[in-house]
Amino acid sequence: MNSEQPNRAKPAPQRPWTLRPPLPTLDHMTFANVGTLGTVPGKREELVQILTRRSSELCEMGCLLYEVGTNEDSPDTVFVMELWETAEAHRASLQLDSVRAAIAEARPLLSGEMGGFSFDVAGSPLRVELS
Repeated sequence: MNSEQPNRAKPAPQRPWTLRPPLPTLDHMTFANVGTLGTVPGKREELVQILTRRSSELCEMGCLLYEVGTNEDSPDTVFVMELWETAEAHRASLQLDSVRAAIAEARPLLSGEMGGFSFDVAGSPLRVELS
């Protein structure tokens, strides 16, 4: 009698997220803003807390995506990636009282080192085509 178990494939690891359908196609150009914010040493997580507070106002202003991240290779840097319906919507959001208050709260945590770039989005392989 063969005591060896049959060669069975291991099940795929469970993902903490679910796959979702493709993003809808936008009928106009979108605006992306990607940047880095240098923080005072030891203040990175405090800045992340400010930047990740829930804001329905940003959605109402035309923000499609606002992602905040960190990288252990850069312990005093916060990375921000924004996607807006238009550059004008992004500029207008900077006039919101809640955004101005968050900027004022964050300012003492910043080292002054900032970087980034903006661009008009040409397309995405995750969006469905209009027919």
